[in-house]
Amino acid sequence: QMLAAARALYSMPPDHGAAAVRMVLEDADLKKDWETELEEMRLRMLRLRVAFAEALRRQSNSDRFDFVASHRGMFSRLGLTEAQVERLRTEHAVYMV
Repeated sequence: QMLAAARALYSMPPDHGAAAVRMVLEDADLKKDWETELEEMRLRMLRLRVAFAEALRRQSNSDRFDFVASHRGMFSRLGLTEAQVERLRTEHAVYMV
């Protein structure tokens, strides 16, 4: 009986995610709170990008990475070589895709 219950959970994911989204979007106060938090995170990511670009500029004595500050989202294409990516992983535990 437990196996059947577990199998049902894994083979058909629950819909709580969709239910939570619906609840937030249909309630004006919750939606406003979510939008506020979303804007805070957007601005935080922007500040982190700018700080990262500035740190790269200082370390490299070059404006080669200034484009990072103007990108949006959580990812950037840095144009590093395979050897540079490996060095970041082994020496600093920075993992890249």
